[in-house]
Amino acid sequence: MSTAILTITGSDGTGISGVQADIRFIHELGGQAVSAITSITVQNTLGIQQFHDLSAAIVRQQVEAIINDLQPQIIKIGLLRRADVVEALADVLRRYKPQHVVYAPVLHSSKGELLVSPVVFEAIEQLLIPLCTVVLAASDVPVDSRRHGQANQLGSAVAYYLSIGETDADAMQHAKAYLRRQPSDYIGGNSRSEELYHQFVATVEQYFRHYADVAFYAEQLNVSPRYLGQVTRRVSGRSPKAIIDDRIIAEVTTMLTAAHCPLKEVARRLGFSSQAHLSRFFKKRKGVSPTDYQHKNNQNK
Repeated sequence: MSTAILTITGSDGTGISGVQADIRFIHELGGQAVSAITSITVQNTLGIQQFHDLSAAIVRQQVEAIINDLQPQIIKIGLLRRADVVEALADVLRRYKPQHVVYAPVLHSSKGELLVSPVVFEAIEQLLIPLCTVVLAASDVPVDSRRHGQANQLGSAVAYYLSIGETDADAMQHAKAYLRRQPSDYIGGNSRSEELYHQFVATVEQYFRHYADVAFYAEQLNVSPRYLGQVTRRVSGRSPKAIIDDRIIAEVTTMLTAAHCPLKEVARRLGFSSQAHLSRFFKKRKGVSPTDYQHKNNQNK
């Protein structure tokens, strides 16, 4: 009969990692999970946009409320981003003395972004790790450790097997074997991003002669401008505005050279408020006025 497993970590709204994934994964293995949250994140499959780290007092109150009531003997710890939170947890662990403490370090995002400051990492090394019975390393993850949620799942599986009485070595062995059998919930190259990016490019091609506002395109695709920006930067390294402007500039260039359109007519066809507006837009991006560009092009022919 397994005992309750207390997971102490951050949230992940996607459910791929964090406390949500811990609860789900431990339950799927047959265990009972209880939780305390250290940080609320604003994130999606494109990455973490914001952290809202909870105070040491609130984290401590969550942990002590669970310990006083349910007395879990297996504690799994993940994301810690404040030194005072590390200190508070270390104090609770020294007093409570659970049978096992599994630490699954969350130091970097799946995209390599540093999530923990050196000060916090030093506190973890000095105060927390000496109290742990199992500390996972990147080499412990039996598949690609860059895949979002894999290290988290391994820590949850180790905690579960410890909760049913296995030794540290057996729990690690069985957790790795279990993880190898699992399909990946999420692989880095998000097909949604690729699909949305191509939809955006197609929509730009359809409307660029009339609309240059990112909000318009976001509305057409039923996403927020911010999310659209995350997608285009991830796929192409450029902002939505840069992509729209590049397409407009390409069209202006074509009209000035191939069609020999008067500048006033180019401005009218592409929805600029005036010829002067078009001239400012063109010069800012090409470094030369459209009139001079057209003149140089004619000379080179």
